[in-house]
Formats: sequence, C-alpha cells, structure tokens
Amino acid sequence: MAPPIIATEPAGAVSAQGALTPDTLERLRRDFDGNRAYRLAQNAVTQVPADDVALNRAVISGTDHSFSTVLDDWAVTNQKQSGRCWMFAGLNLFRAGAMKQMGLKEFEFSQNYTLFWDKVERANYFLEAMIETAGRPLDDRTVAFLLDHPLDDGGQWNMFVNLVKKHGLVPKAFMPETESSGNTRRMNSMALAALREGAKTLRDAAARGAGYAELRDLKAGILEAVYRILAIHLGTPPATVDWQWTDKDRAFHRDGALTPQELAARYVDLPLDDYVCLVNDPRHSSPYGRTFTVEYLGNVVGGARVKYLNVLIETMKEIALRVLQDGEPVWFGCDTGKMMRRDLGIWDLELFDYETLYDTTFALDKAARLEYHQTAMNHAMLFTGVDVVDGRPRRWRVENSWGAEKTGRKGFFVMNDPWFDEHMFEVAARREYLPAELRDAIDQEPIVLPAWDPMGSLAR
Repeated sequence: MAPPIIATEPAGAVSAQGALTPDTLERLRRDFDGNRAYRLAQNAVTQVPADDVALNRAVISGTDHSFSTVLDDWAVTNQKQSGRCWMFAGLNLFRAGAMKQMGLKEFEFSQNYTLFWDKVERANYFLEAMIETAGRPLDDRTVAFLLDHPLDDGGQWNMFVNLVKKHGLVPKAFMPETESSGNTRRMNSMALAALREGAKTLRDAAARGAGYAELRDLKAGILEAVYRILAIHLGTPPATVDWQWTDKDRAFHRDGALTPQELAARYVDLPLDDYVCLVNDPRHSSPYGRTFTVEYLGNVVGGARVKYLNVLIETMKEIALRVLQDGEPVWFGCDTGKMMRRDLGIWDLELFDYETLYDTTFALDKAARLEYHQTAMNHAMLFTGVDVVDGRPRRWRVENSWGAEKTGRKGFFVMNDPWFDEHMFEVAARREYLPAELRDAIDQEPIVLPAWDPMGSLAR
C-alpha cells in the first residue's frame, strides 16, 4: 500500500512543490522541437483545422450511405441555435404516423409550442425546488446546481411525454418559429434573471418564517413575469386550432376546432404510456437490470419522473434493431461530438486518427469517460434505418435536426456500429420489446443519483 500523502499547503491550495521549473519548461520545448513529426503536425494544424489533418481517408471512402431498412421519405427539421433536439426528435417520431394518417408528404408539429410550455413548466419546477430546498445553505451543492440550471433548453424523453400529455400539440402553422425559438440565448438570459431574483425572494421569505401558502403566492407573481417574457419572445400558444389540410392526392380535409390535447390524441398514434427509457451506463452507481433517476431532473410538477432502466449495450442494440424492422423510428440520445464529421454526416469510431496526430493515447473506457467528465449525453435524434448483414447491424441511419444544408446527406447521417457501442447512451422503446426478464424491472423503485450526475446532461 502506498503511503498517505501529507498535505503541506493550506486546505484547497495546490502545492508549490508541483510548480513548473525552468528546467522542465526547457525540456518540453527541446523535446518538441527535436521531433520532426511534431513539427510537421504543427505546420499542418496551424494552417488548417486539426480534424482535417486527422481525418481518416479510408473511413470516408469506405462509408456507404445505403441501408437494408429505411423508413424515412421526408425532409429533416432544423432546431437552429437552440437546444431543443430532444423535442425535435420526439415530434419527428410523432410526425411519421401523423403524415400517414393525414396523407401528407411533409408535416411538422410546432416545436415553438412545446418549447413555450416546457419553459413555463420548467420555471415552475425550479421555483418549487427553491421552496423545497429553502432551508439549505446557498452554497449547498444541490442548491448551487439548481441555480446554475434553472431553465436549460435540453430535456429527456419522459419530460417530452409530460409536455404532450398535459399541453397537447399543434401544427407548426398555428405557432410558427420566431427569432427567439431558433436562437434562445437572449430569451433565456432574461427569464433566468427573473427566476434567480425569484429564487432570492422565496429564500428570503422562507428565512423569515413564511409558510408554503405565502411562498406559493410569491411564486405566482414570479411566474407571471416569466410567462410574460416567454410570450413576448415566442408568441402566445393557441387554445384551439381550426385544422384543415389538403393531402398529397389533392383531397381536402377538415377537422374543425380542436384543442391541442384533442389534436394530439387524434394524431399521435403511439402508446406513450408503454414507452420506457433504456440507457447504457457501465458505472457501478447504476447497475445493469436496475432502474435509476437523477434528482431534480424534470419539467412538469406532478408529471412522470425521468426513470431509466440500465441495460447492456447489446440489449439496447437488439431492441433498436427490432423496432426499426417493425417499421417505427427510434428516439435516442448520444454523445454527438465524438468522432463526428458534420458536413459528411458520419459517426465512425476510426474517423479521426488523433493518436497519431498528437502522438499520445486516449484510452478511457466508457465508464471512465463518464466518471472523469469526458463524455455525456448531449444530443437526441431518430434512427430511421439500419443496415443488417448476417443478422447483425453494421451501420445506422440517423435523422438529425440540424437542417439539410451542408449537413450530412440532406441532414441525414450514418453511424457505424462500433460507434454505437461507445457513444450511445439511451433509446425510448415500448416495454413489449424488452427481454422477458427485464419487463418487470422497469417497475422497481429507482436508485436516485445526484442532480449533477452526467446521466442528466441531455436536459442541460
């Protein structure tokens, strides 16, 4: 056993014994300048992007965009400068069935509508969390985390379902995009200012002895200001829509006046209550075959909580494959930035040869990357196809929500199967697709991970 490290500096300080000395700095310079390969890499990367230098030409020439199963025959959507991927992916999943029902070649549900209600609901969720934690110190890690993330754009599958079940859906024409829905930064900053001031108001009131009734009266006034900010930026969501359309065969249809809830019930043909979230998290904190959740990960107070069932990556893969072959796209979450080329529309585990470029190794496994903050779920999309050889998938077709221009093949991407193993984290699928031994596991009381756990990162 190694001897314990004896602190020689004040608590929280970095020891001066570890300072870089002139000799160390000179050695670093000498070793770099004396290596011809390093100088060549420097010459290249100072002139062009490192990814262009590290790009593996064999992967580019060897990547085929054909698939044995393809479900999509529609155009991609565009979330623009916003973090709405999770709701775009959910609405894109729904629109496949809606287009079929209505006989339309192209159709979108309003992403601005779901954005509006998510922001309102999330503001209320945050303020309730502030009331609940009002007795904790301001520098309590959970309180600090909540103050850092009161109104993020991201979200999870269960959060999306909560919105649809409570607020319904409308066609895009009835609440179209605005400047702020596609570029949320300024709107978010103003709503955040109102929420953080509101948090102080609630905590100050609780400190002087205010009860729940008074705190919720104060909360109502804070929510009025947040609602007003959101309505100014996004528009006012409709209470009813007079829905009529002409289908691809030029036949006219009229549904009349529908509430958003009625419209969702009519045109969402998926059994939302049957869906479960499957994740692949290889850390010991969330063992396989167990459910878990993340503290304060949610949007609708009183709605279903985010709940994951941790499964082996092969189980996740088999389920995604079966769902696609049965004719339904698959909502999923991943770490999109790893080994990805946006203009070519490729995710491949060997896409960039960074180890040769930098003459080093990057050897953390998936569990260690989560533990050491080197990976996290950060983007949600749809699988709309798969290429299967001898019963095994070798690549996956992905419908992204980054628009069609200069992005993949008109916005569609290809993911190779080894990339799936390393950088895929989550799919939503019906319970019936689970192996028999896992079907009841989803009903377990979940392990609760802390609010800052990386498995909550898609919502941030």
